[in-house]
Amino acid sequence: MRREASTPRRDWRRTVESQGLVYPVTPTEDGRELPYWYEDAAYVLDEWEIDHLEHVTTRLHSMCVDAAHHLVTGSMGTLGLPERGLALARESLAADPVSIYGRFDLRYDGLGPAQLYEYNADTPTGLIESSVAQWYWLQDLHPDRDQWNSLHERLVDAWRDNRRRIGQVLHLAHSEAETSGEEWMTVAYLRDTADQAGLTTVGMTMEQIGFDHDLRRFVDHEGRVMATCFKLYPWEEMLADEFGERVLADPDSTRWIEPAWKMVLSNKALLAALWHLYPGHENLIPAYLDKPWGMDSWISKPLHGREGDGVRYVLNGTEHRTPAQHYGREGYCFQQWAPPPELDGNHPVLGAWVVDGHPAGAVSA
Repeated sequence: MRREASTPRRDWRRTVESQGLVYPVTPTEDGRELPYWYEDAAYVLDEWEIDHLEHVTTRLHSMCVDAAHHLVTGSMGTLGLPERGLALARESLAADPVSIYGRFDLRYDGLGPAQLYEYNADTPTGLIESSVAQWYWLQDLHPDRDQWNSLHERLVDAWRDNRRRIGQVLHLAHSEAETSGEEWMTVAYLRDTADQAGLTTVGMTMEQIGFDHDLRRFVDHEGRVMATCFKLYPWEEMLADEFGERVLADPDSTRWIEPAWKMVLSNKALLAALWHLYPGHENLIPAYLDKPWGMDSWISKPLHGREGDGVRYVLNGTEHRTPAQHYGREGYCFQQWAPPPELDGNHPVLGAWVVDGHPAGAVSA
């Protein structure tokens, strides 16, 4: 793997915004803008490296399913979930409901095997830049090259292949509390892939979901029963409010995508479970739940954490912390310090996608 300089396209920002990437820059507190979409360089991999990453992605997904069976038993604690949360996950896993996609975050330097940082299995974003924006970038600048990117086709196939279990009508919801536009566009893109698969789709927000007490069913903003709903909203948050009480009272009233068992894969306890089940595995980084056993340098991650909230680093005895706004009370997972590789002063993390159980491409961050 190497980092290759590239000349940005003229008017690149308007181009990617027109393709649905409505957040090409990240505003800072001091009024500046940092590029989120970056065209000054690209990462180039050889064919054997793509084969390796596909193999690792497939293997890790299978290992994570094994770990889910271990976690839902409660043998590693409640994982910070509400009462009956693990029971719901256990019943969901046994039922084998429809699961569409997830994203592994990997450490990979092209020299050794790829290793798992974490698995965004419940509410992964990054679809548009992975599936759409980088594909058109390739066509505009390097039409003679190939790209590990079957994400769009696999998403369409996943909806189509699971159509009988999903039903004809699919609701898709995001939370209006997220204001960057990322979740809205992620759901809009998924809705487009479901439309292409022949489903009838209804877009809405989580806040618009209602409950019909007579029917004892969830309904949409027009009072229609929701048989199947894709929700870009974390299970642990959904179960922590009145909404979750309705789900727990009648878990089969609506088919949720991603399904309830995915809550244990998006939990950082997964990392400790994997290390427990597969100690010393080349694609894993040592991780523990209770404390950083024997590690001089490590990172503690809140079990429900996102976007680096509440992360603590200890590097050779020196401690560093990120602000904790939402996460931490649920407990932590301790993972050995394994920084991303350095390529020309940059530190890429590879996001590898899984769709319907199959590897589907990657994006770098």
